[in-house]
Amino acid sequence: MDRSTAPDAGDPDFLPTPPDLYGRRERDRVLRGLGIAGRYWFPAWQRLIHPGEPQEVDRTLTVRIVDRRVVARDENVIELTFGPVGDEPLPRWYAGAHLDLLLPSGRMREYSLCGDPTVQDTYRIAVRRIPDGGGGSLEVHDALKVGDTIRVKGPRNAFPLSLPGFGSPATRMRFVAGGIGITPILPMLATAERLELPWSMIYVGRSRESLPFLDELRPYGSKITIRTDDEHGLPTPADLLGDEDSGSPSAEPSTVYTCGPPMMLENLRQALIGRPDVELHYERFSAPPVVGGRPFTITLAKSGVRVPVAADEPALEAIRRELPGVPYSCRQGFCGTCKIKVLDGKVEHRDTILSDAERDAGSMLICVSRCVDDELTLDL
Repeated sequence: MDRSTAPDAGDPDFLPTPPDLYGRRERDRVLRGLGIAGRYWFPAWQRLIHPGEPQEVDRTLTVRIVDRRVVARDENVIELTFGPVGDEPLPRWYAGAHLDLLLPSGRMREYSLCGDPTVQDTYRIAVRRIPDGGGGSLEVHDALKVGDTIRVKGPRNAFPLSLPGFGSPATRMRFVAGGIGITPILPMLATAERLELPWSMIYVGRSRESLPFLDELRPYGSKITIRTDDEHGLPTPADLLGDEDSGSPSAEPSTVYTCGPPMMLENLRQALIGRPDVELHYERFSAPPVVGGRPFTITLAKSGVRVPVAADEPALEAIRRELPGVPYSCRQGFCGTCKIKVLDGKVEHRDTILSDAERDAGSMLICVSRCVDDELTLDL
């Protein structure tokens, strides 16, 4: 083989393999094999056991708004349907998945996909207007219109559906949706119905006017119970669980999927403590309560401002009093939008996504993580 066409030609670190010991070949096969292993296999093995910093996969794509409509009688919930830009198909998704919308203002907000997972050419989300929120819902309602393009990340799934007979020991399913919490539940209903699985659902809210997608739920008939506060008062856990509330030791195993207001989720969680016959899966649309917190102080390095954080307060909310524009999205420690560099202090990590390497390098998710001691200094 000519030297210029050898696999290691042109490599400044290349040293020619010595001739065969017995002079039968131009290069010794054993030494050449060891050389190739040293150059290619060993570095690959090193990367396997010492991967270093994780490389984030860029799943950002541009979609076009192809439809927009009001889906609640109080007109505070709109549905947006996205289609592809160009000929590239949209990535596939499964029930429970969400999109991160990269809004024109620079905000990023997460919204559950609420269409049919078998439909491959569109995505659908629904957004309730929240006047006193972080501004994301107002921007979606007031600034986005049919024909606009917008960048999104995902789909990602932090609320996957485990089906009876397909990864879950449960024999029946119970869905509990509160208000806009119907959005991740809708694809689950379609999936359960398509697979002919036994299921039931209760859908609760302030009033029928505030509940989105009532017309879409009507074909499911008696499998779904609609209960509103203005007609029946606040529901109890027994109301929400229905037949799953029996608590009998001989009860068949079941699974509950729920999304809605924090108080509703907490009531369900408390009611199911000590119930091995019921699996509980839930997704929050707001920050979880701080459990076992203690007060501490954050110093914002760029301004020197000291921000007190209460024992029951997320660091993100305290920081937003001084820096309203600080990036955030999920407020639950799994999206990474609020990742900040820690310049001084020890972090009590409560997130679910940072690697050990990222934590050792000083990264922190300020939406859920806290301080071990009394002081943190952040690169803000």
